[in-house]
Amino acid sequence: MKIILKILSIVALAAILVTSCENKKTEMKTERTENKLAIKEVIQNNDPEKGKNVPNNLVCMVNDVYMGKEQIEVPFEGKMYYGCCNMCKEKIPKDASVRYAIDPHSLKKISKADAYIVVIGHNNEVAYFENEGNYQKFLEGNS
Repeated sequence: MKIILKILSIVALAAILVTSCENKKTEMKTERTENKLAIKEVIQNNDPEKGKNVPNNLVCMVNDVYMGKEQIEVPFEGKMYYGCCNMCKEKIPKDASVRYAIDPHSLKKISKADAYIVVIGHNNEVAYFENEGNYQKFLEGNS
C-alpha cells in the first residue's frame, strides 16, 4: 500500500511539473509573439530618418530597434536601460550581452544606457556610439 501511495505521489508530482513547464513554454511563446508584433507595428507606423539620433528611452535595447514611443524602464547597476516588453524587462538584468554594444567607430564595448543612439536601418535598427563625436567620425570615414 505504501509503495502504491508513493507511486501515486510521484505520478501526481510529475503531472504538476509537466503542466507547469507547458504553461511556462506557452507564456514564453506568447511574450515572443507580443514582442514581434510590437516591433512590426512600430516599423509600420514609424519611419524615422535613417542616421537620426534618437532618445535612449524610445529604443528597445534588447532588440536594438527604435520603437518611437516610451519604453519600459529597467534600472540596473545605477544605469537605466529600456525594453519593449516583460521578456525584455527580465532579460536586461540577467544577460550582459543585451546591455552592451560595440561602438562602430572606436570598436569599444559601451553600455547602451550611456550611448548616443542612431537609427541605421530601414526597419528602425539602431547603432550605439560612445558619443556624438564618434558618430560624426564614423560618418566621415564611411562616406
